[in-house]
Amino acid sequence: MDEELDYDAKAFQRFLEQILAVYPTGKLVMVVDNGRIHKAAAIRFFLSQHPRLQLVFLPKYSPEMNPIEGLWKWLKSDVIHNVFFDKTYKIRLAVRRFMNRVNRQPQEVIDRLCLNVYLFSSTYIIKKSKSRYLLS
Repeated sequence: MDEELDYDAKAFQRFLEQILAVYPTGKLVMVVDNGRIHKAAAIRFFLSQHPRLQLVFLPKYSPEMNPIEGLWKWLKSDVIHNVFFDKTYKIRLAVRRFMNRVNRQPQEVIDRLCLNVYLFSSTYIIKKSKSRYLLS
């Protein structure tokens, strides 16, 4: 996949086109947040033209259910917390080192990020079920 400079609806559509090309058959379901680019008119039209691709939106204001938020928190604590960078390129290098380390240990990343989502989801379901509400 190509890295985009601007993250807008057009870039998201190009990403979806790449996903469809990599997975040419079968139903595809993607879980996304409620960013404007995910709900843009152009994306809705694109999805109507590609019915095997479905977007499932996380509940609004639920960063604890979005694993990428955990990755951002991890990055900030490991890379920029209490660190002064005198040059922008040094920040980029530090972030690149972090991402390279994370990419070499995908199972650790999955375990760390998905455990947090699972714990939150389980707590949410338990709390709601005690008050007779169930997560649907």
